Amino acid sequence: MWYFAWILGSAFACSFAVLNALWLELEHRDAQDGF
Repeated sequence: MWYFAWILGSAFACSFAVLNALWLELEHRDAQDGF
């Protein structure tokens, strides 16, 4: 069942990339507002 682990790892990597992008966007917005 290597494909199950591969799909699970890919989904985790994609979700981590999305969360990282959202966090950077929020941090950049806070820096612009001066908070």
